[in-house]
Amino acid sequence: MIQKLKPLTPELFILGSIIYYWIASSWLNPIAVVLLLIISFQIFKQKITSGIIITIIFIILNLYMVLALISELSEFESVTTNFKVMLLFGGIYLGLNLLLGFLMLIKYLKKANAKQLQQTIS
Repeated sequence: MIQKLKPLTPELFILGSIIYYWIASSWLNPIAVVLLLIISFQIFKQKITSGIIITIIFIILNLYMVLALISELSEFESVTTNFKVMLLFGGIYLGLNLLLGFLMLIKYLKKANAKQLQQTIS
């Protein structure tokens, strides 16, 4: 069972993040519902093109969030406990998002290359 879920780790992590966002905001949040539907579609269908598009958007959004974290940290006048907590948890979360985003991108690019190679041979 775990071996079947291992290749889906990035998608499942994104799904978990979306569910957390949905619960933390509002149950009537249409953005969370749409994001949940999109990532659920990707988990079940494993489409190469949509996987690459979703991954690139996810990476770009997380790079933007890194800039937002840096901007927020720059507002601190000194290194406080809040600064350290924000740096630690924000850095770990965004770093993990970027790592899993790049792993997901590599996965779909390999699938695209394998599909193209198979079409060339046929």
